[in-house]
Order: sequence, then C-alpha cells, then structure tokens
Amino acid sequence: MTSIERTAYPQLKRLTSARTLHVFSTPTAEEKAWAAERTSGPASLFALVLALKCYQKMTHFPGPGEVPEVVVDHVRRCLELGPGVEPDHGAGRTAAWHRRQVRVRQGAVYDQRRARAVAAAAIEEAARVKNNPPGLINIALERLVEHSLELPGFTTLDEMAARIRAEVNAQIFTAVSARLGEEGRARLQALLAVAGTDGKSMFHRLKKPAQRATWSRFKAQADYMAEIDRIGDTWAWLEGVAPTKIADFDGEAAAQDVDTLSRYGETKRLALVACLLHTARMRARDDLAEMLCKRVAANLKRAKAELEDIRVRQREVSERLIGTYRGVLEHLDPHAAEGADAELAARRAVEAVEDAGGFAAQFADIEAVTAYHGDNYEVLVHRYFRKDRAVMFDLVGRLELKATSSDASVLAALAHARAHAGMRRDFIPLPPSLEGDADTASGIAFSSGNWRRAVTDRARPGMVARRHFEAMVFCYLAEELRTGDIAVLGSGEYADWSAHLLPWAECEELLAGFCAEVGLPASAAGFVDHLKHTHLDACAALEAGYDDNADLVIDEAGVPALKKRRAAGAPQAAEKLAEAIARRMPERSLMGIVARTAHWLGWHHEFGPASGADPKLKDPLGRYSLAVFTGGINMGPYEAAKHIAGITAWELSMVRNRHIDTAKLNAAIAVVVNAFAELDVVKAWGDGTAVAADGTQVETYIDNLLAETSIRYGGWAATPSTGG
Repeated sequence: MTSIERTAYPQLKRLTSARTLHVFSTPTAEEKAWAAERTSGPASLFALVLALKCYQKMTHFPGPGEVPEVVVDHVRRCLELGPGVEPDHGAGRTAAWHRRQVRVRQGAVYDQRRARAVAAAAIEEAARVKNNPPGLINIALERLVEHSLELPGFTTLDEMAARIRAEVNAQIFTAVSARLGEEGRARLQALLAVAGTDGKSMFHRLKKPAQRATWSRFKAQADYMAEIDRIGDTWAWLEGVAPTKIADFDGEAAAQDVDTLSRYGETKRLALVACLLHTARMRARDDLAEMLCKRVAANLKRAKAELEDIRVRQREVSERLIGTYRGVLEHLDPHAAEGADAELAARRAVEAVEDAGGFAAQFADIEAVTAYHGDNYEVLVHRYFRKDRAVMFDLVGRLELKATSSDASVLAALAHARAHAGMRRDFIPLPPSLEGDADTASGIAFSSGNWRRAVTDRARPGMVARRHFEAMVFCYLAEELRTGDIAVLGSGEYADWSAHLLPWAECEELLAGFCAEVGLPASAAGFVDHLKHTHLDACAALEAGYDDNADLVIDEAGVPALKKRRAAGAPQAAEKLAEAIARRMPERSLMGIVARTAHWLGWHHEFGPASGADPKLKDPLGRYSLAVFTGGINMGPYEAAKHIAGITAWELSMVRNRHIDTAKLNAAIAVVVNAFAELDVVKAWGDGTAVAADGTQVETYIDNLLAETSIRYGGWAATPSTGG
C-alpha cells in the first residue's frame, strides 16, 4: 500500500502553521450566516462549519478522528464557542443533509461510480509514461478535481493504481519479450551468468557506473560500447515504451543483484534487463562525447597558457624593439637639430637598426610579436591536437551526430575534414559553400574572426591550413555538443532535445488556454503591447516613488544603484532574547533531530525502492533516519554498524544503494526547506517590534511564543519541561 504522505491526497496535517489555519480554516462572516440558517444549535453549527472548512481543504469529508485538534480549536474560537462545545450534527439524517448542503455550496458532485471511472481512465493513461504509484494517484486526483467530483477514499485510489499499473506494466513486458525473440532472450539471459576471472556477470558491468571519462580510457570505452551494441538493438526492442518508463525500469534493475533478479518472472526480468542494457548503451555514448569535450577543453586551456607564456617572453623583445624605434626617431626627428643633414640622419638611423641586429632580425621580431598580439590563442591550438588527431577522428567515426537546428555548418565542416584526413598537404580546399549561399567562404562562416585568420592565408585564396582547420572543427564540435546544437544519436545527456518538443500544431491548440491561465494576451501584437505597458508602468511607479526612496540612486548617466546598508549592531534586547531561547531549548542529539524532523515533516516518505512501491521495511522512518545521518557525517555502513546497536551493515548498505539516490535526497531537502519557510517563528525573527528596546519584554515574548507555537503545532514546540 502506498503511504498517503507520499501523494497529494488532501489531508489535514499534524504540523499546521498559524498562517495555514488562518487561510484555510477561518470561516467568513457569510459562511457563518449560511451555516446558522441551516442549524438550530451551537453544536450543530460547529459541526457544519467544521465540515465546510474541511471539505474546502480536502474535497471530501474527513473520517472520525481525522481532523487535528488544533483545527477543531481554531474553528471553535472563530465561532466564539465555549471550550465545552463539541461538534455534533445530531441525527444521522441531519448529518447526511448537512453534507449535501456543503456539496451544493461547493459545486461538487457525489458520484462514486463516475469518480472511479474517471480515476481509472486517468491512471491507465498516466501508467503508460509514469511508474511510481504516488504519481499515478496524483494524476487521478487532478482529473477528479477538474470534473468537480468528490474524492473517493485513499484506499480505493491506491488499490486502483496498483492494479492498473501492474496490468500496464505486464503489457509492456510482454510486448518487449515478444520483440526480443528467442535469440534476444537468450542473449539477455546470458548477461546474468557469471563469467570472467573476476567472478562478475555482464549484468554487473552494465549497472556499474562507468569509470571517469578520461582520454586514456577511450579505447576501452569504445570497445565496451561496441560489445554492448552487439547484444541487440534495444531501440527496436523498446519501441513505443516511454523514456520515463525505461528510466524507471532501468533503476529497478540496477538496484537488484543477479540473485534477487532471478526471483522475478522471466518476462519481467528480461524486460528490465533490456531497459538496463538500453541505458548502458546511451551512457556509453555519453561517455565518449564527454571525453571529446573534456579533451578539447584541456587543449584550449594549454593553448591559452602557452599564449600567456609567449607574451611574458616577448616583453623583452617588445622593449628592445621600442628602444630601437626610439633611436631611429631621434635621428630622423627634424626638430632635434636645426639644419641637420637629412642624408646623415638617415644613415645614422640605418646604423641604429644594424646595431640592433639588422633589418631581417628586426622584421622577424616584429612578426613574432604581431603574430600573438591580442587574444588570439587559436593559432596555437593545433599543436596540442597533433597527438590526439587520430583518436578524435576515430571517436567521431563511432558516434552518429545530428544538428538539432537548421544550421549544420559545423557537421559539414567535420565531414570535409574527415574526407581530407588522409592527406599530408598543408593546405586543403575550403569547405563547400552552404546551399543557396553566394559567399565562397560560407563553409567556415560559423567561425570567429581569430579562427578565420588562423585557418586562411591571403596568399592561398580558396584554401585553408589543414592542421588549423581540423583543430577549429573539433573545438566548435565540442562547443555545440555542450550547448545542444549538435546531438549524439542513441545517447542520453547529449541526445536530441528537440525530439521531446511538442509539434507546433499541438502547441497552437493549447496556446489560448495557457495564455488565459497565466494572464497573457494570446496574440503576438497583444503580447508586445502588454510587455511594453508593463515596463512603462514599472518605470512610472519607480519615478513616482524615487523622491522618497533613500536607498536607490540614479547617477547622471542614468545608471541605477542601491546603497549599501550597514548593520546597526546587536542590541541588548537581542542578546537577552538569544539567552532566553537557549535556556528554554532542550539539548538534542543530531540523531534525535534527524528522527524528529522525519516524524513531523515526513521527508522520509520521499525515499523508497526503485520500483516506486512503498518500502517493505520494519521501521522505514528509523532506517532512513540512520542512513541519512550516517551518510551525512560520511560514515560508511560497516563503520556505523560497529557503533550503533540494532542495525547491521547490510541493512544500511541496502537502504543507501536501493532506496536513496540524488533525486530523492533533493526531494527530501525540499520538504524540509518548505516546512521551515512556513514556520511563524521564521517570520517573527528579526521583528523589531517584538522585543522592547530595553529588553524588559524578552521573557514574556518567549513564553508567549512557546505557548502559541505549542497550540499551533500540536505539541511539537512544547513546554520547557517536555522539550520541543
């Protein structure tokens, strides 16, 4: 059974902030009057108002004991009823009539048969692309709300999601198994057999994260990709299966070992292994593309470093050239000596150049300085590509590359470089012009000015320097791989992102609804006009309040700037406040804090097996708290088991490897951060009016805050004697 906390099924939580109570549980004057017209006593009024506020929050009526006492007390205070008044509808027929009145007021329909049909259709559709039961239940909830239907019980939705998900997955597994054929099934079954001197199966190699993508491992990585490609065409096997389902099935297979996977049914087992193989093939291509990008980046870094070294060495040459030029100018300056012989001056200027090494040496120095003037490291890059050239051509030959936009000029230049890779001449023809482009140099139109100067020579029109050209092509190839302008077919991280976009025809149908929802005009002219007036209104508001804004300054050039604010220092009242909090705050261990936050916030519900099912652990809260605590202090499972009683290293290791990953950790962190942001104490902190300047109200303020927090949060922030 799926935990209700892992879904969006509406419920009244134990941790309820004052703001939540005020927004969702405070009846309006009109609601009080409406309820008073339909009841005859305070208990009945209390019950009807409480049912109305709960239905507005939950879209269904809560069961016995489901409404937290903090909500009951809040509604009782809002109705100004005595502490002894309890909610009571009266007779059963009256309670049913009250429920009908609430549904009519909220515009909801109570039709459980239709609700189950809507939920089943939504779950079946979502199960084609989603695998986790909480996600399927959330989709059903969204559809039920859209149809204004009262929600069925959570157990009903949970059983429905489990049943339909199993049916859809069985259909997928059967279809994949049928596409495998006898030969494919035999190959996948062979992956689970132990082979090799290390006693590991190929299945273990597939799920094991690849070693860091380094250039030295290129041959091993390329051979590995070829080896797993020979197992079978996973794209054909998994045709029609949503990528999200493949990722979920891959995660489930990767979380198992050969022994546990052997307990699965053959159809499901082979389908999961096929998904694991499919992901491994994509990862292998990702690793090769990453190798190329990293190697290119390293070569560019070396070229830039060499350029800086050259500049340092050439400073002495530049100073020597300047000295020579100064001597020449001194001899040729017509104002230096009146009536001086021009021929003598020219001869002395020539002597100054000869003394500096001669004209040839001076011209050579000038050419050397000019060659590396500015940030033109591009002329040096080819030196570092020389030893990687063969491997890079081999690498791009193993990958299928595709431009994700209409500009395929880099791939055309790469094809041109590969066509001339076997030549040893220094210059090769320019890449052919792009179709419909009259510019003969359009084949390198994608390159920068520095690269064009590096690859072309005025003395050789229509030609490019082969070594510089190859280096340029690989630099731009790596850049466009990183930016997504070029995709690697069959990869994951470097896949064609444009393939996931909706066709424009489908987007156009949804445009009007989207614009209406976000409050934007649906036409281009209307959007431009809306944006223009929004900026103008913001400017007018800024100008209107500028005189009173002491923090904003606009200088004579029209550049706005904010003044820095200086801290006023910690007042005595703040110090007393900190001391009072410290006296009332009980000492907690880190392990206790982790467990208590899991209990109250439920962040541990974000963890679970890769299949998406609820964890089949005896104490999931305790086990997950231990795993998070030991992982957070960087303690391994075997070391932790030595110091913590009642837990084994295998149990901790299993939880870390099979139930927790980066995405689930981020989701748990989000739960904690969001809950902390809702706490009223966060908003009270730093409020200058909360504590008197002389500190006389510190004790009273803390006592009131603790008492109020204890009421709001159902005892979480309890009195000093019991701890918070």
